[in-house]
This record gives sequence, C-alpha cells and structure tokens, in this order.
Amino acid sequence: MAEIELKNLRKSFGGLEVIKGVDLEVRKGEFMVFVGPSGCGKSTLLRLISGLEEISDGDLMFDGVRVNDTIPSKRGIAMVFQSYALYPHMNVMENMAFGLKLAGSTKEEREARVVDAAKMLQIDHLLERKPKELSGGQRQRVAIGRAIVRDPRVFLFDEPLSNLDAALRVQTRLEIAKLHHDMNDVTMIYVTHDQVEAMTLADRICVLRDGLVEQVGTPAELYDAPNSVFVAGFIGAPKMNFLTGEHAKPYDCATYGIRAEHIDICAQDEATWTGSVVHAENLGADHYLFVDIGVSEPLVVRQPGKQFTALGTEIGLKPQSEHAHRFDGADRAIRN
Repeated sequence: MAEIELKNLRKSFGGLEVIKGVDLEVRKGEFMVFVGPSGCGKSTLLRLISGLEEISDGDLMFDGVRVNDTIPSKRGIAMVFQSYALYPHMNVMENMAFGLKLAGSTKEEREARVVDAAKMLQIDHLLERKPKELSGGQRQRVAIGRAIVRDPRVFLFDEPLSNLDAALRVQTRLEIAKLHHDMNDVTMIYVTHDQVEAMTLADRICVLRDGLVEQVGTPAELYDAPNSVFVAGFIGAPKMNFLTGEHAKPYDCATYGIRAEHIDICAQDEATWTGSVVHAENLGADHYLFVDIGVSEPLVVRQPGKQFTALGTEIGLKPQSEHAHRFDGADRAIRN
C-alpha cells in the first residue's frame, strides 16, 4: 500500500487552470472518494495521480518520494475506467492476464493470479468467454480483475459504475466494498459524481469544487457538519433545505439549513412555519412531503413509513434546532 500526498498540485490546459492548488493526504490502505459536480476537476486529479496527465506545478508524493516525473508503469498503480476497455478478440482469461504477459510473467504465474482474482470477483466460471458474451456488470468485474492481478500499491477508479443500470450499480458497489475489505493493504481512490456511492464506499470523502478542495472528512462528518452551503447541498439525498432572508434572520445567519428528517409536523399554533403540501413522494419505507411556505423552493419533509397527505393540506412545521446548520454571508458554516 502507499501513502499519497498532494502538495499545492496544479494543472493547466493552455491558459485554463483546472486544478488550482490542491493539498491532500490519502492514508495507507484508505478508500478515498473524490466527489463533486461535473467539471470540478476530480477526473483530472485522478489522472495526475496516475501519471496520465502531466503536473503543471506542485508535488505528488508516494510514501514520501516525489513521483511527478515517474512514468505510470513505475508508480505501482492500477486504473479502472468507466469504459471497460476489454479486447474483444480475447477471452476473459486472456484479457485479465494481458498486462502480466507484457510484464514477462510465466504462463503458470499468470493463470494462477487470474484464477485467484476471478474467484474473488465470482467470475471464475466466465474465463473462457469473450467480452461480447458478458453483461455490463460482468465486463466491469473483468476490468477490475485485470487491475487486481497486477498487485498494485494503489487502485484508481474513474466512475467505474457510470455505464451500469441501477440494479447493477448497487451490486457492483457491494463488490467493490468487499474488494476493499479483502484487500485492506491497498490504497484506493475512487472518482464519482454520485454522492450515494461516495457515502456508502468511502473511508473519507474529498469534495471538490472548481478545482479546489471544499472539504475532506468521513461520510458522517460531511453529512453532520458541512463546512459550507455547497457541501451541505451536495451531500445527502434529498438535499438540505435552505432558508435565506427574513426566514434566516431569527437565527442570526445568512442561510439557515435543515435536513428533511429534522423537520417535525406539528399543530399550526405551535409551528415555526406553516404551508401547503404541493407534492408528495411515497418511497415505501419513507414518505416525503414538499411544502410551500412562501420561499423559492418547497421545504422537503421526511416521514418514516407509509403516509397519505392530500395535496393542498395546510400543515405546521418545526425544525429540530439541535440539528440545524447556520451559514454566514460567504456561505461558510457558523460554529458556536
């Protein structure tokens, strides 16, 4: 495994600076997830770590050794892309063994390592099949297996589940989590725009915004104590409710944030806010009400279990003050 340190890392394409001075430490054996909206620089940052893009400025350290000028094949990394990049004329065994073959491994060694990896990923019964005979989830497991057999110090995943349907995404996500548990001596960095993937897989999450680190922390830290309105709105589904202007003034802040599960329905004479139900979503285990209280967006309120509330119903709402978040005029969290 490797400890990775980014020191004021920068990347420019011509006159456009995409990575604007990132400082970050990825611990040995850690599963770090880079998350953020499209265009924030997360895939570019992964490519800088891999060596597929040249660093414009700053230092990239592996176990205290500067690797800015080290070629990708010498960094001890294996990368899994969203496109499977399998050779269509090769079977699964040959695809998984190809990198080892180029490295000069013996046939016996290649086959042994491929079989071990295939068993770990539960694709050992597919070794004779060609990629066209596999499902999307199976192809992605082959791509992951091809990375495993290289015995890397660092795994890099670039949105590996993007091409899968919803059910396969969940299944493959579980397999990646199990892989991390089984290979706890390997450092993993995973890029996604899906905050559910980030929350369920990561030891720690690095939230990126416009080429800069917005916040780094465990999933619980980012959910319970976001540093900014951006992080508060990006982490969590549904996103946090935000109130500004006259609705935030009583709380001595520019923006008042409260999550859907932290708003109680109460009698109107006891309510902090009152409003009309304009939409409802029944998800089985949870029920969400969208309540118009006269601000730009309806407040989202979570109720456990199956409920029925008719559209147009007037209800009272009270936030659980101990779970509220306050932000200043620069959208930064107020801590006190």
